[in-house]
Amino acid sequence: MISKRNYYTFGLGTIGRDMLYSLVSMYLIYYLTDVINLPNSSLWWVAAIMLFARVFDALNDPVMGVIVDNTKGKYGKFKPWITIGAFFSGVFTILLFTDFKLTGSGFVVMFFFIYISWGISFTANDIAYWSMLPSLTLEQKGREKIGAFARICANIGLFTVVAGIVPITNALESKTGSMTSAYMVFAIVVVVILWVGQSITVFGVKEPKNLFLEQPSTKLSELYHIIVKNDQLLYVVISMALFMIGYVTTTSFGLYYFKYAFKDEGMYSIFALVLGVSQLTALLLFPLFSKKYDRKTLYTGATAFVMVGYILFFFSPMNMAYIGVAGILLFLGQAFIQLLMLMFLADTIEYGQWKLGKRNESITFSLQPFINKIGGAIGSGIVSITVIVSGISSAETPDDVTSKGLLIMKTAMLLIPPFIILISYLIYRYKYIIDAKLYNRIISDLKERGDIKA
Repeated sequence: MISKRNYYTFGLGTIGRDMLYSLVSMYLIYYLTDVINLPNSSLWWVAAIMLFARVFDALNDPVMGVIVDNTKGKYGKFKPWITIGAFFSGVFTILLFTDFKLTGSGFVVMFFFIYISWGISFTANDIAYWSMLPSLTLEQKGREKIGAFARICANIGLFTVVAGIVPITNALESKTGSMTSAYMVFAIVVVVILWVGQSITVFGVKEPKNLFLEQPSTKLSELYHIIVKNDQLLYVVISMALFMIGYVTTTSFGLYYFKYAFKDEGMYSIFALVLGVSQLTALLLFPLFSKKYDRKTLYTGATAFVMVGYILFFFSPMNMAYIGVAGILLFLGQAFIQLLMLMFLADTIEYGQWKLGKRNESITFSLQPFINKIGGAIGSGIVSITVIVSGISSAETPDDVTSKGLLIMKTAMLLIPPFIILISYLIYRYKYIIDAKLYNRIISDLKERGDIKA
């Protein structure tokens, strides 16, 4: 049975988390290029730092997973790291959106240390938070319900930032006197929401006691064995990483697209609001669809929606009726895919325990921020290089960008990502084997072995 208390308090905690992550991953580059007007000489360094920092941090994610899995104490292994990570990632987010009036090498050095610190602290929170989910229930349908509600809350956070950042920062600019101050105030508000939401999770979630056999500590030297020998985990990680590269690349171009191609920056918020409602609707309907269709069918249908959405988006005229339909299709499919991938990742925990004889929730879920960071790093790198090569970064007005520059942006935003996402689907389709029948067999075997208490 799923505890209603856990159902709500776990899910509500992710609203502020995704607000914060969306602010940094989607709008930090825009803040640097269009708010504090960072010169290209520094922007190249920023692009390199983002790529290096995210890859470096991503490689350390499994190490953080080992730390969380080995944590023992009065408050369990998840909640201490959720708290520590939430506090420090909030502090570093405010610093990222603070203009210290530095230029040249001074700015580059400062940005390097703050950005790396932000990544490490958010990772600690992210790994602990999501690895708590599979410890709350062993039922696939139960995980889908908790995961769906958590993703709904996450998307409320995401689209609150996406839909609100332009009108809210414009309003704050009129109050504070500068867009720089407006972004800093916006960041502070997001951080406060993060801290409130995470407090709800930390104090509200009640973890089941004595559900699993106590595990011996995991050594760092076992990481390779745990990840590579769990073949299903490896395939999920590769598939998720490719999907995130395509998804993050497209979404990170959103504000640039509406400012320079559509030539109406204000329509970005309206577009984002429509997509947010569509995505939330998809997540609300997911439990109904999951009762009628198996996961493979749902994933195939969702991928088809995404592909059709990309095709329509690329060929759409600058008319919101066409662009809106394309966006709705794309994000309906994306909502299903992200939730399904979360469930696939959760089920590889029992598969790994069944195959390798050891349960490692946090190491398994440490690969989710690893995936997000690799996707974000490559996506941000593509965006950074594209806005420079296309001439967007040096344009004073939207009319300064040439038709060739706009085509470069549309190609990077709408042609490259769907091919990457299609490869992601094919890997899942032909390599992932954990269906409901196999999962039930795994749980039955683990109970017989005494690894799980009935």
